[in-house]
Amino acid sequence: MPRQARLLSVTGIYHIIFRGVNRCHLFEEEDDFEKMLSLLIIAKEELGFEVLAYCMLDNHVHLLLKEKSPGEITKVMLKLLAPYAFWYNRKYGRSGALIANRYRSERVENDEYLLTLVRYIHQNPLLAGVCNLIDGCRWCSFPDYVKGRSFLTDTRFVLEMFSTDRTKAIKEFVSFHDTLETEDYSYSREVKRTKEEIRQEFLSLLGGVEPGSLVGLPRLERDAILTSLRKHGFSIRQIERLTGVSRGIIAKCMAKGV
Repeated sequence: MPRQARLLSVTGIYHIIFRGVNRCHLFEEEDDFEKMLSLLIIAKEELGFEVLAYCMLDNHVHLLLKEKSPGEITKVMLKLLAPYAFWYNRKYGRSGALIANRYRSERVENDEYLLTLVRYIHQNPLLAGVCNLIDGCRWCSFPDYVKGRSFLTDTRFVLEMFSTDRTKAIKEFVSFHDTLETEDYSYSREVKRTKEEIRQEFLSLLGGVEPGSLVGLPRLERDAILTSLRKHGFSIRQIERLTGVSRGIIAKCMAKGV
């Protein structure tokens, strides 16, 4: 059955996600993150698209891109994924696919959704327990906004949604990120996983243990499992619904990096 053609965004803005096949790591060392960034910079210089936000975790990547010409995203991803997979496989002596299926791209066609995605992307490393403070997350674009590090990220487009005064815009931008984003934007809104599909993934990760049993476990054991589930890409809302653990407890657990 042929794949469905990707729908073009009216604004030219897309939220793009790609993962390691079977949730394997895409990055093992700092050099791997640097390689992905360098490929993104090269592609940007050649095609002229804008990078509005990004974050890179061990087994998946989020990009928020604004293309220069309609349909350009396909060219961007070809220049990014194929060279990286070739480089990674050669470096680590592996073969076969590195990226799971093809990347996901979600059209972003209103300002409210755009800002929500920016916050979601920047909070991803924090909620995954990769870092304790959002401005300390190295492999994401949040520091580009607040510290003026803009060798890759195009910050003006988003900041001017807060204010035309840059100092005020940055202050409001930081304040905007103080609100925890609990919605799951890891999957396209047109292709949602069912509750049972998510439950089966939970069971697989938990070795057949029912998700609802987590509430009765000792706190340290429970928090370690919650952290593991979040690092495997499940949203706070998904974990809350299937385990019965409140989102407040899950969020605090992630922030502590248990």
